[in-house]
Amino acid sequence: MFAICLTVTAPAQCRRRSNGVMMIKANLSRRRFMQLAGGGLGACVYAPFSRMAWAQERLDPELIVFNAKVYTVDARYPRAEAFAVSQGRFVAVGSSADVRNLARRSTQLFDAQQMTIVPGFIDCHNHAPGETLLYEVLVGDPVEVKFVTIDSIIDKLRKKASETPAGTWVEGYFFDDTKVLDKRQLNVHDLDKVSMQHPVVVHHRGGHTGFYNSKALQLAGITPGTPNPAGGTFDHDDDGQLNGRVTDKAMDVFDKVGVRPSYPPAIQAQRSRAGMAHISQQFVRFGLTSVHHEGGDLMALQQIRASGELKHRVSYEADGAVLEAMIANGIETGIGDEWLRFGATSEHTVDGSFSERTMALSVPYSGRRDGYRGNVTESQAVLNDWVERVRRAGIQPNCHANGDVAIDMVLTAYERALKLIPAKDVRPKITHCTLINDDLLRRMKALDAVPAPFNSYAYYNSDKFHFYGEELMRHCMAYRSFLDAGIHVAAGSDFDPGPFSPLMAIQGMVTRKGWNNEIWGANQRVSVSEALQINTLNGAYNSHEETIKGSISAGKLADFVVLAEDPHTVNPDKIKDIKIYRTVTGGATAYQA
Repeated sequence: MFAICLTVTAPAQCRRRSNGVMMIKANLSRRRFMQLAGGGLGACVYAPFSRMAWAQERLDPELIVFNAKVYTVDARYPRAEAFAVSQGRFVAVGSSADVRNLARRSTQLFDAQQMTIVPGFIDCHNHAPGETLLYEVLVGDPVEVKFVTIDSIIDKLRKKASETPAGTWVEGYFFDDTKVLDKRQLNVHDLDKVSMQHPVVVHHRGGHTGFYNSKALQLAGITPGTPNPAGGTFDHDDDGQLNGRVTDKAMDVFDKVGVRPSYPPAIQAQRSRAGMAHISQQFVRFGLTSVHHEGGDLMALQQIRASGELKHRVSYEADGAVLEAMIANGIETGIGDEWLRFGATSEHTVDGSFSERTMALSVPYSGRRDGYRGNVTESQAVLNDWVERVRRAGIQPNCHANGDVAIDMVLTAYERALKLIPAKDVRPKITHCTLINDDLLRRMKALDAVPAPFNSYAYYNSDKFHFYGEELMRHCMAYRSFLDAGIHVAAGSDFDPGPFSPLMAIQGMVTRKGWNNEIWGANQRVSVSEALQINTLNGAYNSHEETIKGSISAGKLADFVVLAEDPHTVNPDKIKDIKIYRTVTGGATAYQA
């Protein structure tokens, strides 16, 4: 049961701070405070106890943080100096003197020494590939901008091939085609140097293209004359020969050929648990206290939660068998608890990738002589049926749409479903929602659709923006436009594709300057305060959880991050380098530097 928040103030017992927040006087006795609050007069620190919760243990905070620069992301009192935590929730927010007055003998006191404290960050789109990070060959850096050589990729995969039976797949992960020192594309000839006895693939970190060797193409029966399937391509070099690059739906054929490693159930379960525990540790290290998982091993999540290894909260976005089970058994969005609950569906893919230049555009790609406009991966009719089905099941729909063509299709499906199945406060998700226009914004606002554009791309992927040009980039990852239209825009790293550092994201959103010092779409800049809200409170709104998380507000879950510097005052080009001193989830330290 959530506590009832009492907000009535008593002028005789309170004084007003410059930020407009009414505070309890430090000389109020605890008995007098209880009497005033019990009479509905004195909850001036916005202490949200229910009328049945005025027990001593609720009034004795376990933790008080003071002497801090607190950015609450709560419009009622945006700044504070201190807060108190009891039973995993904020119970008081205000000045250091006033909140410290609530301390008892057992209360832990934390002097923040003027460090900055913000709500825990929320990532609204993350594939959480912990198992990949632990066990697979990583040919690129998952979290930083780092350049590699094609020879280094070949060497890593050769080593893997030497340990792998012939005919079994050799795979590399986290490849980024614009972060190669050779300044050229990886191709089939490079991967033939790895092995001619193994099918070899290097997965682009964007997830929509793969680079294959000749053995893989042969096993799949792909020749230079093989036609492209709907929603994908087998790419060719200038001589008409296969170059090894395969996009979107065309990659499906490779799922049916070659041998992939498999493990006994007990070993696989252990790998899944280890991967989940590992990624959870990485999330809190970067300040993430809530993450929307795109599918994944639900049992492993439950098991590491039971063992105490789950450090962040999970909105589980189901696909495949889990989604089918939800539909069949009447499991709706929102079922679960504060640590692990069913959220929207996993992203239902409608088009290709921004970073890999396959998203569906209304105009041809710049520099392409073939008039290529990207890949639409599903028909409108099929999309309509899918959205209707999940809405009838009471599940929040979530579609992957990058290009304006795909976003239009998704909005059409959402508009249709809401006419067929009228409901309030559905908040249909649009993952990525990269290229927008005024009409799309209008339709999104009318639906209260909740987009989660790439948050770290403005910094990490600026080297790809020239493929689109300044005119299109003025309408891509359009945080300013979303905010100005009154849309509850959130943020999603899409990790693997983008690094999940919220501070990298905030820097890019504020400056629109990339790692290479190029600035694209400066009209879409937002302020630090706006970027902070997008990565916290708006993220909570995205999953219908804004009443319990996303701000440092009395009554909400005590999820917060302690920063060594203030992103509002530091050099904007250094925001990503701010040290995270501590990450706290539910009042418990999940990470400390």
